[in-house]
Amino acid sequence: MKLEFRLFYSFRTLVFVFIFVFLSGCAMTGRERATETTSSMRAVEKDYQQALVQIDATNASLEDLLSPQQDDLKKSFDVYSKNVSRMEKLGKQLAMHTEKMTTQGDDYLEEWENSYTNPEIQALSEQRRVEVREVYAKIPAASVGVKGALQSYLTDIKEIQMYLANDLTPRGIDAIRPVARKAVVDGDNLKETIRPVLSAFARIRAATAANE
Repeated sequence: MKLEFRLFYSFRTLVFVFIFVFLSGCAMTGRERATETTSSMRAVEKDYQQALVQIDATNASLEDLLSPQQDDLKKSFDVYSKNVSRMEKLGKQLAMHTEKMTTQGDDYLEEWENSYTNPEIQALSEQRRVEVREVYAKIPAASVGVKGALQSYLTDIKEIQMYLANDLTPRGIDAIRPVARKAVVDGDNLKETIRPVLSAFARIRAATAANE
């Protein structure tokens, strides 16, 4: 399953997860799962926040490497390479945390769907579900903005690193400069696609604060 698909699917699941948190009663298991799911959500949110910082660091190191005034290509390349590695690690971490959040969301859905047998409670649940669903309606839309952007950026910065590892010379820098500058712009654009997702997380926290 591709990273962007898992991210989108997980946010759809998260909508229903927190509807359940709103509607769940006093069951201890439900509360425990609510805590676990909230923890997973915060881990994914933290990954996105760290991504914003790491994109800036990676772009800055790449721009430093491209600088015509750069007099120590090896040192500058080493700094860039470390930032590429950190960015790759963060991408894998985000995928792992998203997968965990999705799995816990599936567990919630299974419990939620079988929680109500009283028809009056079921009707009340459905009414509240529709109301709360509106709060989260923008989450999947926000996550769609990230589609492909993260993986594309990771691929570009890694391939730039591979290219320069083979030709770390002024001529090699000149040759890769147009591609590298585009990667910097793509990184900035990726940050802009992440911001709406973080805003969606903030809205979830505000809406579910009483249940945490």
